[in-house]
Amino acid sequence: MQKIIPHLWYDKEATQAAQFYVSIFPDSKITHTSTLHDTPSGSVEMVSFELLNYEFQAISAGPYFTFNPSVSFMVECETIQEVDAYWDKLSPGGMALMELGAYPFSERFGWLQDQYGLSWQIIYSGSPGAKRRITPMILFVGSVAGKAEEAIRFWISIFPDGKVGALTRYGKDEQPDQEGTLKYGAFSLFGQEFRAMDSAHVHAYSFNEAISFIVNCETQAELDDYWYKLSAVPEAEQCGWLKDKFGLSWQIVPVGMEAILQGDDQEKIDRVTQAFLQMKKIDLAALQAVYEG
Repeated sequence: MQKIIPHLWYDKEATQAAQFYVSIFPDSKITHTSTLHDTPSGSVEMVSFELLNYEFQAISAGPYFTFNPSVSFMVECETIQEVDAYWDKLSPGGMALMELGAYPFSERFGWLQDQYGLSWQIIYSGSPGAKRRITPMILFVGSVAGKAEEAIRFWISIFPDGKVGALTRYGKDEQPDQEGTLKYGAFSLFGQEFRAMDSAHVHAYSFNEAISFIVNCETQAELDDYWYKLSAVPEAEQCGWLKDKFGLSWQIVPVGMEAILQGDDQEKIDRVTQAFLQMKKIDLAALQAVYEG
């Protein structure tokens, strides 16, 4: 099971967007849909899906958060033709952030926002034996520009099997980026690949709750440990959500939560929903008691 799952917040389009993405990527499918009632956003639709065998969750819960390029998804491709095909399918109705073309780091690359505002970096890896895959890219801008490496080392100190991969740094003649900050950084958490980079240029966006990362926990002790180590913004804590010291949002939840909320017993789902909406840090025993009635 994928330990960390990206969570996407839409106004009303979660299922529509999931269907769109599944139609584009191979080895993809919608795995479940469900509805939660009587939340602060009213009735909200939840959808779980896989793209290139990589798990996502999404929710339609109102126009409160908007996607921006501070978190994007890098699609590593086996061929240049594959890059072009994904670009052609994802770009209609969207906007190019870096036009499709040749760059010093790849002979075929493009960065776009799709029609739903979600950002994708599509790249030809050029490495023999490289496999197609999707990897989250976390961009540090504004008040956190220059802190990408600090964040990487912070996260790998918290999560097991964390490793730092290749780090490429800005040089002295690449202002406004400070020499030594990260032009590109690879790392893994629980064996899952992530990327991070700094940009000191002016950007009119920052991290927000539109994209968060779900961490599935087996025990209350595990849940408590990640919660206390990650949470840095108490006012952002609600129903398992928190923000770390860099402003990135996480959801620290029990591994059985998805199964409960995707079950067939609507009465149980409603009871559990009302219980976790009142919590900050999730109490696994309390949820189980509510679930069992």
